[in-house]
Amino acid sequence: MARTGRPKAELVLTDDERETLNRWARRRTSSQALALRCRIVLECATGASNRDVAALLGVEEHTVSRWRARFVRDRLEGLTDEPRPGGPRKITDAQVEEVVVKTLETTPKDATHWSTRSMAKEVGLSQSAITRIWRTFGLKPHLVDTFKLSKDPQFIEKVRDVVGLYLAPPEHALVLCVDEKTQIQALDRSAPVLPMMPGMPERRTHDYVRGGVTTLFAALNTATGEVIGQIHRRHRAVEFKKFLVRIDREVPAGLDVHLICDNASTHKTPAIQRWLTAHPRFHVHFTPTSSSWLNQVERWFALLTDKQIRRGVHRNVQSLERDIRNWIKTWNEEPKPFVWTKTADEILERLARYLKRIPDSGH
Repeated sequence: MARTGRPKAELVLTDDERETLNRWARRRTSSQALALRCRIVLECATGASNRDVAALLGVEEHTVSRWRARFVRDRLEGLTDEPRPGGPRKITDAQVEEVVVKTLETTPKDATHWSTRSMAKEVGLSQSAITRIWRTFGLKPHLVDTFKLSKDPQFIEKVRDVVGLYLAPPEHALVLCVDEKTQIQALDRSAPVLPMMPGMPERRTHDYVRGGVTTLFAALNTATGEVIGQIHRRHRAVEFKKFLVRIDREVPAGLDVHLICDNASTHKTPAIQRWLTAHPRFHVHFTPTSSSWLNQVERWFALLTDKQIRRGVHRNVQSLERDIRNWIKTWNEEPKPFVWTKTADEILERLARYLKRIPDSGH
C-alpha cells in the first residue's frame, strides 16, 4: 500500500551546495542549529522521507519538513535565521555612544555622578533606556570602590613569598594565616529586638549600649580551613606571645610552622623575636604594608562579622566571647579552606594595569 500523508518537497543539490553544506556541518565555528539544518538537508537529498530523517537525527518530523521546504524555496540562504518579529529599533548607535561617553567622561552640574533620571534628562531618552545601556556596558555610576596602594619597598618580594606559600606550601609544614580582630564591641540595644514576622523584617532600635570590647587572635590553616582562636581583653605583644604558645602546643611537634602576619608592632617586639629564636620551627612571613587582602584570615574575619557579630546582641563582654568561641567551634566541625588561585605574576600584572590608569602614579 502506498504511504499517505503530506507530500514532501523534492530536494536536489548541486555539487557546490553539497560541498557548502558539508563544510558548514563540520565547521567548528558553525552554530549547532546551523549544523543540524545542514545535516537535515543532506539527508533529505538522499531521498529519505521526513520521518526517516527525523528518526536518524533525533528531531521532530515537522522540523525536518520545515527546513526541507525552506531550503527548496530559498536554497542556502534559507538555512539562516529570519529576522525576529518586533518593533523597529528606536535608539541609534550614536545615542548609545553619547550615553556611554557622558557617563564615563562627564558629571552633572549638581552632583558627583549621574543617575538614570539626570542622564535621561540630559540626552533625551527614557530612564529605562539609560538603565538598559548602563547594564549592557557594565556601568554603575552610583557605586564606588576604594583601594590603597602599598608603599612597601619590598612589595614584590613579599607578594611572591606569601602567594608562593598559598600555591606551593612546603612539605612537612603548616601554613597559618595569623592576625587579630581588635576592638570587637559587645553591643546591646536600648530596647528589646522585635522578631521577624510575615511581611515585616526584624526591627531593632538605632541606639545601643556599649558593654565593653575584646580581641580575637586567630590562626587559619590554609590547607584545611581549621582555625585556632584565642580571646584576650587587651592587644599587646604579651597576648600575642601567649597565642604563639597556644599554636606551638596545638601543632604537632614534627611540623614546621609558617606564619603569615601583617606588620603590626606587636608582631615585631624584641620579646617576640626572642621567642621565635627559641622556637626555630616557626617561620614568619610578613605581608606588604597596606595589603591585608593577602592574608586569608581577613576573609574568615569577614565571615565571623557577617554571621555572628554584626547583628548580634550582647549585654556584656562575656556573652560576646562565648558566642565567638561557639562560632569557632561550629566552624571547625566543618571547616572550609579558601582556595587561592591568583599567581604572583597575575597580581603584579593587574596592579600594573591599575597604575597606568592613575594619573601621576609615577609608573
